[in-house]
Amino acid sequence: SKLKALFEHPLYNLPVPEVTEKDKLFIINPMEKFSLRSSGSDEWVSSSKAETLLPTGKTAYDTYPPWLKFHIGINRYELYPRRDPLLPTLLRDLATKRIVSSVQKSGGTQLKLIMTFPNYGQALFKPMKQTRDQETPIDFFYFSDFERHNAEIAAFHLDRILDFRRIPPVSGRLVNITKEIRDITTDKKLAKTFFISPAGNVCFYGECSYYCSTEHALCGKPDRLEGSMAALLPDKTLAKRRSWRSPWRRSYHKSKKAEWELNPNYCAQVRETPPYDRGHRLLDIIDMTILDFLMGNMDRHHYETFEKFGNDTFLLHLDNGRGFGTHSRDEPSILAPLQQCCSIKKSTYLRLQLLATQPYRLSDVLREALAADPLAPVLAEPHLRALDRRLGKVLEAVGHCLAR
Repeated sequence: SKLKALFEHPLYNLPVPEVTEKDKLFIINPMEKFSLRSSGSDEWVSSSKAETLLPTGKTAYDTYPPWLKFHIGINRYELYPRRDPLLPTLLRDLATKRIVSSVQKSGGTQLKLIMTFPNYGQALFKPMKQTRDQETPIDFFYFSDFERHNAEIAAFHLDRILDFRRIPPVSGRLVNITKEIRDITTDKKLAKTFFISPAGNVCFYGECSYYCSTEHALCGKPDRLEGSMAALLPDKTLAKRRSWRSPWRRSYHKSKKAEWELNPNYCAQVRETPPYDRGHRLLDIIDMTILDFLMGNMDRHHYETFEKFGNDTFLLHLDNGRGFGTHSRDEPSILAPLQQCCSIKKSTYLRLQLLATQPYRLSDVLREALAADPLAPVLAEPHLRALDRRLGKVLEAVGHCLAR
């Protein structure tokens, strides 16, 4: 296993700073226990309502469902640890746990659903809109592109392979539109958009600002539909997040250019602007830039951080559905922050160099990681090959900076 060898490499075992109480997102009550409601049930309740007692020797933490353990594990430095024993269980839950509620997520340009499980865990479901081998048409603007469910799955694994660990866990899932969406939804607006197509397939389109109409309906075969299931982050009422506008945000206009596209010395003014004038925030932006270039994602207009940790924390790499749309061409402008600032974390650079070598080739380790997903193959082969080419271009850009 190249993937196993990669994660055992010294560069993937660099020490993480010691996590103190103030570095944790949540401080938990060690006495609060949760129990299964009845034998054979996967529903749980707080111990104050449960009649059953814990088996001897178990701690309260042992009774928490996987999604809650994931939330409790978040700290200032990482969304989840490198060797997280919880990850396989959480991914399995996302792929197989019974869905008890499906409602449309409000806002956004495209249809997304919030799925709830019996253990109160929740996931964001993005349905399949196009096949693996369909490329984004060359005349499409980045802001009118489809979001792809398989891009969300691949982005999670790529982020982990780069050792960023800033994307919440995502699994593919085959959903039954009839039983797992239409029959259980309490969302009246969503319920009104279901219909049977002329081919006899169950379809729906929801309500949103772009692709929610009969022409853009999502149809099953006859009611089976692929999608990505992303573990939700803690509710914002429990853990506030701050949204930051990216300094290298695109203009989102058909003919207007952003300032960074016109001013080659743009990075100098970013370096003088808080929060980029101190700490590692600018280097974190460059990490995110590299992830986006490898995926071909041009749609990174904002990023988020957990408010509790102030400016000294990692960036959340959310909403990656517009990645992996093209494999036959690269978008050099995504690398502008790296090229203009000529800065990169040493650890990131060393890992990129490692992923360009034969024993740890990026396409090979990502292919291996994605093979375990229920919807494998997640990416068409040309996308995997494009990763190696793009990685070469990132290293070339760093080489130019070193030469300068």
